[in-house]
Amino acid sequence: EIGPTPEGGWAKHFFYDTGDGELMAFWELHGEPFERAFPTSLSGAAELPGWTNHVAFRAASVPDLEQRRDRWLACGYDVVEIDHHWCHSIYTNDPNGTTVEWCVTTRAFDARDAARAREALERDDLPHDERPTVRFHRAKESPVHTRAAS
Repeated sequence: EIGPTPEGGWAKHFFYDTGDGELMAFWELHGEPFERAFPTSLSGAAELPGWTNHVAFRAASVPDLEQRRDRWLACGYDVVEIDHHWCHSIYTNDPNGTTVEWCVTTRAFDARDAARAREALERDDLPHDERPTVRFHRAKESPVHTRAAS
């Protein structure tokens, strides 16, 4: 969708298919009053690291997560893959710079997990969890939106 905006200028509106009929929308703004530089990511607008505020989607299974990782890589997006020891996640940045995650739960929660979560709400002195395992996957080529800008 391409057209004028209520404030002036014009915009392109893109949709990313996240599966199961769900969509994620992106806006690309042009012209006055959008000529100035402004942060477009959720975390960037709040001056936080990119990984803090992000959008997460549930993957149906480990093979589903692997297919989504391969799709991102094929589209030119680098992917960070993290085994959190209770879930497995993949991450990339959307065209606006917001971190996007696909996650699959890999173990069942029990009463001990619930008790630790309740305790963590009220205390900051709990021992840290086991460090996650991190893998970086580099795409063979840049994403379309980056190539078009160069």
